[in-house]
Amino acid sequence: MKKTALLHAELSGLIARLGHGDLLVIGDAGLPIPEGPQRIDLAVTANVPRFMEVVAAVLQEMQVEGAVVAEELSGRNPAVEQALRVSLGDAPITRIPHESFKALSAKARAIVRTGEFSPYANVILRAGVVF
Repeated sequence: MKKTALLHAELSGLIARLGHGDLLVIGDAGLPIPEGPQRIDLAVTANVPRFMEVVAAVLQEMQVEGAVVAEELSGRNPAVEQALRVSLGDAPITRIPHESFKALSAKARAIVRTGEFSPYANVILRAGVVF
C-alpha cells in the first residue's frame, strides 16, 4: 500500500508525470472543465471533498513554483484565499480575472474537480522542480 498521503491513484500518477511549468487546476464543483485537459472528478456530494483538503494532499506530493487564482477570490471567498496563501508558503500567487482563469485552465494537463460549494475556490498550480 502507498505510504504517502495522496492515495488517489490517478491523481498521484498525474503528479508523478508533471514536468517543470506544467499546470494543474484544482477547482470547486462549479468550475467548467473544457475539452482537452484530463478530468479527475473527486466530487462526491456538496463539500465532499473540500477544496483545501485536496490542495493540502496535492501539495504533499507536488513541487509548486507558483499559482494563479481569480481576482474575485479575495472579495468573495477571503477564507479560502488566506488558506491558499498559508498552504503555498513562498510560492507567488498571480491574480487574473475569472474569465481569464477559465481560459488558462484549458492549457492545464488536468483539472481536478472537488465537491467545494463556495465561490471562486479554484487554483492553477504551476509545477516546479525540487533541485
